[in-house]
Amino acid sequence: MDKPVAIVTGAGTGIGSACCRALAEKGFIVGIHYRSSEQGAKELLDLIGQGFLLKADLADTAQVDAMVNGIKDKAGRVDVLVNNAGHSINADINSMRIEQFDDQRSVSRGTWYLTKRIIRQFMLRRNEGRIINISSVVAHTGNAGQIPYTMEKAALDAFTKSLALELRGRNILVNSVAPGFIGTGMTEGLPEEVKERILAGIPLGRIGTPEEVAEVVAFLSTGGTYINGSIIHVNGGLYGG
Repeated sequence: MDKPVAIVTGAGTGIGSACCRALAEKGFIVGIHYRSSEQGAKELLDLIGQGFLLKADLADTAQVDAMVNGIKDKAGRVDVLVNNAGHSINADINSMRIEQFDDQRSVSRGTWYLTKRIIRQFMLRRNEGRIINISSVVAHTGNAGQIPYTMEKAALDAFTKSLALELRGRNILVNSVAPGFIGTGMTEGLPEEVKERILAGIPLGRIGTPEEVAEVVAFLSTGGTYINGSIIHVNGGLYGG
């Protein structure tokens, strides 16, 4: 393909979907990954037009391998990888079961393995690329009842910094985007008193939108040529980093 290709994981809903739309507007062919949000992914593909679907459970290395092979067949290149896939299992430390903890942490393993495959299969051969990891403000502030999730997101930011160092001289930029309180399915289910408490701490006085996160991702996909190994916060002033 002559056009650049971006892969977005967890793209069927929320921030991932917004990232796909923003990248398509910048001229990318977009690989829309999903695990269970098939309907949302198909509707998104119909909307943006220039793209293709990728179904895989990132916790399963065999499925990741098949996904990478699919990218090779459908696109032949990857210019941008947006690691957005994730989920949150909420429980305090006393009530969370070890199986729930392992399920939550499997996301980090899948992100690491997919990134490894994309780098080796596509980016190193072209000696260029962008890797954008979607982290979270709670990686830096903590959040009661979400210890494994906050650990996972903090690890993702550490992954960003370490990978940028490992890819020194390769012309592959690695950065994190850390959203704050964003209006997605993950936050809409919070009790009103929790939402009010969070809003009280946001200087802009409102929740953010997936599109506002996607704006930063789209910028990093082609711009920011001297930004590497950084965590960019998008939270309305909730946390300054």
